[in-house]
Amino acid sequence: MGLAQTELAPSLNDYLPSSEPEVTRDEWRQRIEDARRRAKDVLRERREHPELSKPIPVDPDLVATESLLNDESLQRGDIVATKKGMFVYKGRSDQPRRDEDFVPVNPKSVR
Repeated sequence: MGLAQTELAPSLNDYLPSSEPEVTRDEWRQRIEDARRRAKDVLRERREHPELSKPIPVDPDLVATESLLNDESLQRGDIVATKKGMFVYKGRSDQPRRDEDFVPVNPKSVR
């Protein structure tokens, strides 16, 4: 029991890799000031040039088309529904998909 009572609690240095030197209080404060300065610079840049930080709008139709054209599970004869109607896939699995591979299920009759 005497041994357990004389052992010291682990210190922060016990958890730090030995290859990294301990940071002094002044170095730590300097790092914090540098980080604050960088954050202020970023905020100022965003205020001065908001167009640079705006997300690029994504066209949902383009995303849906790309998803459909890249769907490897699509097989000849499959029917897909889009906001433009229902289409049958007539392409081949050994070739890249194209817009022309999708034929309307109920093509409008020409009058």
